[in-house]
Amino acid sequence: MPELPEVETTVRGLAKVLDGRRIERVEARRADLRRAFPKDLGQRLTGAKVIGLGRRAKYGLIHTDRDDTMIFHLGMSGSWRINRAEIEKHDHLLLETDEGTRLALNDPRRFGSVDLIPTSELDAWPAFAVLGPEPLELDAGDLRQRLAGRSAAIKLLLLDQTIVAGLGNIYVCEALYRSHIHPTRAGGSISLPRLDRLVVAIRQVIDEAIEAGGSTLRDFASPDGELGYFSKTFAVYDREGQPCGCGGKVRRIVQGGRSTFYCPACQR
Repeated sequence: MPELPEVETTVRGLAKVLDGRRIERVEARRADLRRAFPKDLGQRLTGAKVIGLGRRAKYGLIHTDRDDTMIFHLGMSGSWRINRAEIEKHDHLLLETDEGTRLALNDPRRFGSVDLIPTSELDAWPAFAVLGPEPLELDAGDLRQRLAGRSAAIKLLLLDQTIVAGLGNIYVCEALYRSHIHPTRAGGSISLPRLDRLVVAIRQVIDEAIEAGGSTLRDFASPDGELGYFSKTFAVYDREGQPCGCGGKVRRIVQGGRSTFYCPACQR
């Protein structure tokens, strides 16, 4: 699944061809993805000028001069394609700008979504209203308050979008490894100094992954077709049985239905 760095990479790629451009044509090539496309999507976007792009958690945001924001989620397999030679079977939404650039939202498994809401109502949109702070805006004191009294495993709590918005499985595994925290440790039991190390590790992992263009897993590529290379630097993720730099071996367990990779020798 595309995670925060992949979505950020996508938004930055789209900004190069969309920011400041007018949308001349909108075509929904099916009625829905995970849920139905807004019925008035074409009417509200056609002729609108894009005045900025952004991201909230794992959602991409395209703002227009009509006080509308198109919110997209890439689901499990979604990606945007720019000026590809042919329209493909799974190109479910097409946008064309005033300078002739064609963008296609491709989603083979159709777990993604597209919504269109007034920009002024973004913070109150139900999916956003419950989100915690962004990982790059997190501080240890705030995280400690959010974890206070929680006996659930820190790995699962960091995946809870109401605690931290946008963290996904890959980057939580890597951040816990860098901060030497065992993924099953109770979140409320972790000291402030260790949480401070964790926050620093989260920021570093996210920053490095964005710089590397994300992690290429399964179908993800940025809008220009470039692959992400952060996966080349994984310390523990998807490395079960391989050696850790400390001399231990990476193990895999399942938490909340997801694989967790960690080193039992240096994560306590």
